[in-house]
Amino acid sequence: MVVLPDIEPVSRESTAAVIARQLRDAIMTGALPPGTQLGETDLASRFQVSRGPLREAMQHLVSEGLLRSERHRGLFVIDLEPSDVFDIYLARSAVERAALLCALRGDREQIAASLEQSVADMAAAANDDDPTALSAADLAFHEALINASGSKRLVRMARTLLIETRMCLTLLQSTYQGVEDRVDEHTRIIDALRTGDADAALHLLDAHMEDAIGRLVPGTSLKEGEAPAPA
Repeated sequence: MVVLPDIEPVSRESTAAVIARQLRDAIMTGALPPGTQLGETDLASRFQVSRGPLREAMQHLVSEGLLRSERHRGLFVIDLEPSDVFDIYLARSAVERAALLCALRGDREQIAASLEQSVADMAAAANDDDPTALSAADLAFHEALINASGSKRLVRMARTLLIETRMCLTLLQSTYQGVEDRVDEHTRIIDALRTGDADAALHLLDAHMEDAIGRLVPGTSLKEGEAPAPA
């Protein structure tokens, strides 16, 4: 076999996939806020592409639930109604509880160390007064926890949920009195994981989710199944 040095892997990412990724990131970070209408002409000009790959990319996001199609009107970034926010956290709670149980059976010290990096990034972002970086670090914690499960299906199930969560975090940011609340909640989950205390870890994760949904949609409870009435 001939060895060829300095050969770079060929990127197989299609134009549509690149566009979808950039639109997904813009939705996640709030650059494209909920309710924004996406115009084909404007986006095709911005991406400097034809409408074919642009339409393919946007249909990917429709199938992921991040865009909605309105007949005779076009495509819009989804709005997150209170019932949607409740549903996001309900689904996240199920996925992350399963991931946490898997992580407890793995290399707990290594997993705890990776999660601590995200918490350190949260504290650093707070010191820099950077809400965007703070939300990114918060999300990275939960993504790392799910990845630590070793379950491809949990990771796949969580992908869109975490993007929708990032949309929620923009709203959640203003409800915390200080970042210490967020750092402390995450740190206690890590401590319970490191010691292998499954009951405490699950209780803390449940409390973390309850706290978030209570701030975002007052009067609702994941534990009690008290979802907000549909609009």
